[in-house]
Amino acid sequence: MKLHILPLLAVAALACGSANAARPPGNDRATVRASQDRNVGVVESIKGGRESRGNDSALLGTVVGGVAGAAAGHQVGKGRTRKAATVAGALGGAVIGRKVDKAHDRRKRDEPYVLGIRLNDGDRQTVTQNNIGGLRVGDRVRIQNGSARKF
Repeated sequence: MKLHILPLLAVAALACGSANAARPPGNDRATVRASQDRNVGVVESIKGGRESRGNDSALLGTVVGGVAGAAAGHQVGKGRTRKAATVAGALGGAVIGRKVDKAHDRRKRDEPYVLGIRLNDGDRQTVTQNNIGGLRVGDRVRIQNGSARKF
């Protein structure tokens, strides 16, 4: 009787091994559920947003304003007053140029982000939001309540 059990155990072992081999690796329930979720996808593009142009922009506005002010001041005076008018024009133009550039930067930073997202089902969706929370192109996201969050 023991000889009859041996072939049955071998068949059972092969059946168990083939059942595990048929299942693809990494295909657990969470992965399957995520791949079927219409609200999950990958960020393809990020546009607009509160991108800070940094101090280079303020420096550029200051320099351009200063040069324009110096040119205008140079046209005003004659002799000794020309030098004073040029210096005053340069300083005034620099201050005005810097303020104008900072106001432009503030408007630019108030723009919302526009994210292009390719969903798991192949559709594409655009999401507009004020904060992207460190998202980058290529990140997997879930869209909930009209905004994308890292998945």
